[in-house]
Amino acid sequence: MRPMTIIMAGALVAGGFGSQAGAAPQAAPPAQSQATQSQESPSDLVQHAAEGILRDLEANRAAYKQDPSKVATLVDKYLLPHFDTEYAARLVLAQHWRTATPEQRKRFIDAFYHSLITNYGSYLADFTADRLKVYPSRIEPGADHATVRTEVKRDNGDRVAVNYSLHKTADGWKAYDVNIEGISYVKSYRDDFGSQIDQQGLDAVISRLEKGEKPADIGKTTNKG
Repeated sequence: MRPMTIIMAGALVAGGFGSQAGAAPQAAPPAQSQATQSQESPSDLVQHAAEGILRDLEANRAAYKQDPSKVATLVDKYLLPHFDTEYAARLVLAQHWRTATPEQRKRFIDAFYHSLITNYGSYLADFTADRLKVYPSRIEPGADHATVRTEVKRDNGDRVAVNYSLHKTADGWKAYDVNIEGISYVKSYRDDFGSQIDQQGLDAVISRLEKGEKPADIGKTTNKG
């Protein structure tokens, strides 16, 4: 797995949804109504999702370490409501989205998101709140795009800049991209998939994702099976 992917794994729980460095996990807020969610700022969204993830991690640390695959369910529970999978998939597929059928689009969205959750989940069991710092975000009135800047501390003490791109939807702010030290994961996966779709076709790439093949591996090799 590429270094960027490992960092992003922690970032998805950390920044995607993390709290201020050194802060103790807090009890999750009561379930929010659709109207309340739509009024949340990007920073609020990051903060509230973090509290739920960190609370569950702390409460069930031993279970997650024993079976890291369970973390995928945790990430799905807290990330999916705040992640615009369709918008991210459109950006990743680029021109191929326009020629894809509705069925292909749905399959790709489902397979792509499942791939993210599966590939990252096993790296999150050891995540703690002291590894993340979230910076206040400044959103201009009427803006429909925003960036939430965070830093994630690696095991060696180095801090890695992790920025989250969000856009405003009818259901409130949604994340769609993560930029790690200047590298966008949407662009990275678009590069991974683009040439393979040109060579094999979209159905073949979707099938490889559905079978659990990592995006980076899809980008490197052609499936000869």
